[in-house]
Amino acid sequence: MRKLMWFAVGFGGATAVGIYCLGSGSYLLAAGICALVLLAAIFLRQRYRKLRIAVAVLLGMAVSFTALTVFDQVYLSVPRAADEQSVTMTLTAIDYSQETDYGISVEAVGKLNGKYYAVKVYLSDEEEISPGYKITGQFTLRCSLPGCSRESSYNASDGIFLIASSGKDVQIAAAERLPWYGFAAYARERVKEVLTASLPEDVSAFGIALMIGDKQELDYETDTAFKISGISHIIAVSGLHVTILFSLVYFLVGRKRLLAFCIGLPVLFLFAAVAGFSPSITRACIMHGLMVAAMLFDKDYDPPTALGFAVVVMLAVDPWVVASVSFQLSVGCMCGILLFAQPIANWILDKKRLGRWKGRRGKMAKTFALSVGMSLGATVFVTPLCAYYFGTVSLVGALTNLLTLWMVTFVFYGVLAVLTLGLIWLPGAKVLGWCVAWLIRYILTVAGLLSKFPLAAVYTDSIYIVLWLIFVYLLLAIHLILKKKQIVIMSCCAVMGLCLALTLSWTEASWNECQVTVVDVGQGQCILLQSEGRTFVVDCGGDSDTSAANSAANALLSQGVWEVDGVILTHYDADHAAGVPYLLQRVSTKALYLPDCADEDGTSDQLPRDSGQIMVDEIMQITYGSTKITLIPSLQENSDNESGLCVLFQTENCAILITGDRSTSGEWELMRTIDLPKLDVLIVGHHGSKYSTSAELLELTQPDVAIISVGESNTYGHPTQQTLDRLLAAGCVIYRTDLQGKIIFRG
Repeated sequence: MRKLMWFAVGFGGATAVGIYCLGSGSYLLAAGICALVLLAAIFLRQRYRKLRIAVAVLLGMAVSFTALTVFDQVYLSVPRAADEQSVTMTLTAIDYSQETDYGISVEAVGKLNGKYYAVKVYLSDEEEISPGYKITGQFTLRCSLPGCSRESSYNASDGIFLIASSGKDVQIAAAERLPWYGFAAYARERVKEVLTASLPEDVSAFGIALMIGDKQELDYETDTAFKISGISHIIAVSGLHVTILFSLVYFLVGRKRLLAFCIGLPVLFLFAAVAGFSPSITRACIMHGLMVAAMLFDKDYDPPTALGFAVVVMLAVDPWVVASVSFQLSVGCMCGILLFAQPIANWILDKKRLGRWKGRRGKMAKTFALSVGMSLGATVFVTPLCAYYFGTVSLVGALTNLLTLWMVTFVFYGVLAVLTLGLIWLPGAKVLGWCVAWLIRYILTVAGLLSKFPLAAVYTDSIYIVLWLIFVYLLLAIHLILKKKQIVIMSCCAVMGLCLALTLSWTEASWNECQVTVVDVGQGQCILLQSEGRTFVVDCGGDSDTSAANSAANALLSQGVWEVDGVILTHYDADHAAGVPYLLQRVSTKALYLPDCADEDGTSDQLPRDSGQIMVDEIMQITYGSTKITLIPSLQENSDNESGLCVLFQTENCAILITGDRSTSGEWELMRTIDLPKLDVLIVGHHGSKYSTSAELLELTQPDVAIISVGESNTYGHPTQQTLDRLLAAGCVIYRTDLQGKIIFRG
């Protein structure tokens, strides 16, 4: 019995339940309950031998909940107590600073109540900061744990439980020399510098992402193509890269186990450090270390036990790593490969189907079958995670992996050679980089072509796709239970279910006279107006330009809309317009309606010139069937929110008004410019600002429903209580994207 593996199942499962489902005050109670059940299982295990597995699982759960209790009380109580506190402290930078919209950010370490914590620091300065720099001043601290003011599973899963913003008298002191703990960050920057100089411009970003997992320089189109085609793991440093690197080391040391142990492990540790010790690479390095140790001491290497050991070690050091998407994808991928890769390969190689293949053909068949088995096995647990986190289910992932994974090994070795030569002789590295670039372009071309297939991926924005995914996993469960495997029948059922789900998804918008979708983009706005088979997009911007574009594109593509009839911008503020250039890389438009107002961020310059741009400087109507869309520009010539367009969407029995970010004065002008009807839906102005959505506008239009597009815990305090009170007094039913997520109104 794999006792450690079952212990890890209990340990990891309990940690996930504790982090996601239980409050910090419930850990000790859960540990006590597990301990009592464990004692009962120990007492009964002699009579029921199968309870031995339950004993190992329950022991892992009890230990996990106990560890969570200690970690929470001893270590996390300090960040919670410091939430929203103003503190004077000295922070030491451990990485290089990054530019933000309002200055810079940098990861640092600071001492609070006698304990050291990783802190994400935001500064208004634009001075570049390097590892070892001292940042002293008064900071406002915010905790990233649940229930705190800056709740963020992303930061918490990275071990960053405190966010610091600069206040008064911040002083920055440079380090005299690079400290030892800054070597990995320095090496990471040096890798980026050398590869940028050595590889052609069109492939350098991919080379950097392949070597160290840094995707900041990767353009949106390429990153999206990798996600849709199902090979994002290539540019997220993981077990694949560790395996390729260790295979090289093992070959170079002449397959000598002692040398592989003495040289290979430090090389893997250095590689992991330069890649930032991401959970995926940390897991892979621990498992490879165990494999090498087993080889050295002539012991059996058991991958499931090694995976369990890696999980326990990582969660024991920091339980919050269980919330990391990288950790979940890495562990899920390994579980799928261990459980399903070999059975799938055996099914492919079944003699009843292929006969007996011997010699070279037999070896090639086995290699091919195992590759298919690993590709399909890895997706079993990764697919639902990608569906949940990214809203995408790749249908071409297995094919893309088969076409590209064999090339990744050669590309990795090639980029590594370019990097090594670039550190010594840059001209020679450029020549070698030109050669390696053609291998990289093959991967980019395959991913780009397959991602453009109409059904390369399906999107969980559609409830029917979600139900289909659940149906597929029910079929998988039935398949595993049945003794006589009905693979062909199960596959046909899955395909038929997909066809039904797509039919329902693509026709749903036509079931009603009109459909208005307010996409959840955080602190921003993106609205889909649909009627009589036509689709218009109003604005696209939010917390992140690319995430807003992804949310809008997924909502459209889930309905089978690859081309919209028009994109309308109310104004050029980033939270309304910055996502449009990225959106138009995924869906095309017949026309682009732009306001005749100031564009301080230069957003209009980033828009494609072949998108049919129309400048709206007077009232314009778009009419088709019984639908009328009225675009109302402002008469005010300034750069304020008052200069933007308003949009009135009317069908035979429905009226929706969008006022953008206009305040009360802009609303008064709107009411004087056009006769407004009674509204079914009002998209609340300026995300619920107290200066918009005036009582006069509400009294005139009497909207039945008010929808507020607003980000959760935004720094502006939107929506304000004054606005909410006015809406309630007007008898509106209020919906908010920060509370309900994506909102769909059907008229």
